[in-house]
Amino acid sequence: MGQDQSYSHRLQHDMYFLTSTSRLNEQVVDKIVLQLNRVYPQILTNEEAEKFRNPKASLHTRLSDLLKHLQKKGDRHCQEFYRALQINAEQLFNDLPSRKILKTPDPTEIDTDKEQYMLNDRGPVFFLACFSMAAGLALFWYCCNSETQVTGRARRILGFSPIIIGRHVRNICMLYLEDMSRN
Repeated sequence: MGQDQSYSHRLQHDMYFLTSTSRLNEQVVDKIVLQLNRVYPQILTNEEAEKFRNPKASLHTRLSDLLKHLQKKGDRHCQEFYRALQINAEQLFNDLPSRKILKTPDPTEIDTDKEQYMLNDRGPVFFLACFSMAAGLALFWYCCNSETQVTGRARRILGFSPIIIGRHVRNICMLYLEDMSRN
C-alpha cells in the first residue's frame, strides 16, 4: 500500500471495515448518499440515490452495493465518497485502514510538522537567553562607541550583570573595555 494508490483500490481495501457492524449508521449513510447525489459533477443520479437510501433493504446491503457501484464507476467517484465520509464521519474516516497505512511515515521524507514543532519548542528560558544576549551586545556596542565616555560605569554594569553569558565571554568583554578605557 503506497501513497500513490488509487482511491478505488483504497476503497476495496476499506470495504470490510466500512461494512462491519455498527461502523456507519443509517443517518450517516443517507448523508453520504445525498452528498454524492448533490455534488458537481453528480456522482450518483437521483435513481441511484433513491436505491441506496431505500429503507426496505438492510443497511449492510445498501452500503455494500454503494461501495461496489462506486468502484465500478472509477477513481473520481471513490474520491468523492472519501470526501463525503470525511465530512460526515471524520473519526471513522481517520480510523480507516488505508488512512493508517498512508500515515505511516516514510523514513526518507522530512516531517514538516515535527520540524516546525522542533523549531518552536524553545520555551521562555531560550527567549530570555537570546534577549539577554542581544541586550548585552547592545550595551557592549554602546560602551565601545568612541563618542560616549561611560566605560567606567559600563564596566561595572557588565561585571555584575545578571545577563547569562559564559565566564569566558564576560572576561573577553571586560578586557576589551579596559583596553578601550586606557586609549
